[in-house]
Amino acid sequence: MAAPRIEITYCTKCRFLLRASWMAQELLTTFGEDLGEVAIVPGGGGIFEVTLGGEVIATNRETKQMPDPADVKRAVRDRIAPDRKIGHD
Repeated sequence: MAAPRIEITYCTKCRFLLRASWMAQELLTTFGEDLGEVAIVPGGGGIFEVTLGGEVIATNRETKQMPDPADVKRAVRDRIAPDRKIGHD
């Protein structure tokens, strides 16, 4: 099975690039070789969304609240490395 792809879509007009880059760094630092790719994708409309293998695991679409990095890391861990400790549990 191929290592999963994470996609972080961010609103360019809202200047969410720094947050998206930081989230990518956090995920790559935590999961390293368990991930196949982390892509940062420009978007619009205030979006900040994280998908794993095409499944949305965190978004601000409905709540307008930024996803909590610890929650994102837990969601990734639960799907790709359920036995791993990530320091937020």
